[in-house]
Amino acid sequence: QVQLVESGGGLVQPGGSLRLSCTASGSIFTIGIMGWYRQAPGKQRELVTTISSGGVTNYADSVKGRFTISRDNAKNTFYLQMNNLKPEDTAVYYCYANQIMEPGGNWLYDNWGQGTQVTVSS
Repeated sequence: QVQLVESGGGLVQPGGSLRLSCTASGSIFTIGIMGWYRQAPGKQRELVTTISSGGVTNYADSVKGRFTISRDNAKNTFYLQMNNLKPEDTAVYYCYANQIMEPGGNWLYDNWGQGTQVTVSS
């Protein structure tokens, strides 16, 4: 069974940094677009950033210049480096993979991690 497992959330002071990781476990042949979403209390889930299988990235305006997404295809893992964190970055962060192909050719769509809490507070 394929799962996305996140790690790296926590409490950090404003201006600090955190790195989130998301690993796709199970039998995997290839993964399409990977990304991070976040949801703050009382707000809708929003897109933070994505990265294609070829490494093309896209960022929300609110995180440009502060967050960096990267991926290691050999490890089926992608990362979110968050620098200069602000209180408004406080949210549950979810990793996402739009499609994952298993070795037998079966495609899995709209794959989500369980979420990890990031709190930015002094």
